[in-house]
Amino acid sequence: MTVKEAVLEDLETLPAVKQQEVLDFVQFLKSKEVKRKPRRSLQGSLAHLNIKWTEEDMRQARNEMWRGYTKDTEDEK
Repeated sequence: MTVKEAVLEDLETLPAVKQQEVLDFVQFLKSKEVKRKPRRSLQGSLAHLNIKWTEEDMRQARNEMWRGYTKDTEDEK
């Protein structure tokens, strides 16, 4: 039996006044949830700029940024 089924089964055995209390509590719990807008991806936000990055571009940028700081960056080819 799922939690939902167990709650519904127990709810049906309660008097109407107690069922109303359960409903009030559920609505209280729902009101505590933070409502967040879905995040837009940067790719979608910057689409109007028509920038095309390749894997090679990313590798070069990473190497330029980290050159001299880490051992795992590739030497410039």
